[in-house]
Amino acid sequence: MHKVCVIPGDGIGPEVMRSALEVLGAITDELSFIETQIGVEAYRKHGKYLTEETIQIIKNTDACLFGAITTPSDPAYRSPLLALRQGLKLYANVRPIVQFLPEKQKLDMVIIRENTEDLYVGLEQEHGNYAVAAKIVSDGACEKIVDFAIRYANEHGRKKITCVHKANVLRKTDGRFVRIFKERMANVDIEAEDMYVDTCALKMVTEPRRFDVVLTLNLYGDILSDLGAGLIGGLGFAPSANLGDNYAIFEPVHGSAPDIAGRDAANPTAMLLSACMMLDYLGMHEKAEMLRNAIVELYRKGVRTKDVGGNVGTAEFTRMV
Repeated sequence: MHKVCVIPGDGIGPEVMRSALEVLGAITDELSFIETQIGVEAYRKHGKYLTEETIQIIKNTDACLFGAITTPSDPAYRSPLLALRQGLKLYANVRPIVQFLPEKQKLDMVIIRENTEDLYVGLEQEHGNYAVAAKIVSDGACEKIVDFAIRYANEHGRKKITCVHKANVLRKTDGRFVRIFKERMANVDIEAEDMYVDTCALKMVTEPRRFDVVLTLNLYGDILSDLGAGLIGGLGFAPSANLGDNYAIFEPVHGSAPDIAGRDAANPTAMLLSACMMLDYLGMHEKAEMLRNAIVELYRKGVRTKDVGGNVGTAEFTRMV
């Protein structure tokens, strides 16, 4: 029996989480769930966006499944999800970009993003009429994410890793990342290339199938993965995993979408695919493949959720899966 921490979150988070739990309950009895909260709902109950109790629940379970979070206007707010990624050392963010809509061009790539450093460390200062943000890129973080990408490529039959950066301008930070990438790839039997982030954005639109594994820093990965989602129908199709050596959090890439919350309009596919990634992480590969195949079959049959021009709501799509 695997213990899973469940964090529904805000907005559409609870709706898509219900979908995931309903489907997981239908395909396996090997999971037990412990629910907690972060974000706005946690603040309403506890006066904190992230409590120590939640951190301990995550540490004492085998994996965490997370829905979505709303960013409030509170100037003192610091993202609890970023805090978890950094505090639990979830250094690898894995975002598959896979086409499920048969009418669109086939696509199967993955973006692997360093998840703990870069501009997202949150070190900002204001000095009169200008502000400064620190960009942290360390040898240790670069080595870990490059080695992770190599392992991932080998384990998933991937043939090429593209290192994406802006080292022509950011010579010390991005330059360090590229140097370490080339050093670690020197004796690896996987094709390696590096590419400026602006060129990568262009090529993802004009030649998306040239990519296999895209390896990049935190900010670039955040942006490029949304671009990738746009190629496959939107954020409703984009799952992700935050992985470290000891802990893992699985979540859809989309936000909390408060404008459609409670309207049975959210596409639960990204949440369900995140659950698939969790099942794989827990070694439940047959169950993960069963769920993926069910989703593929629905879209092959022409079932469409509201975000891609259909009329199927969250609850009905869940029942059909």
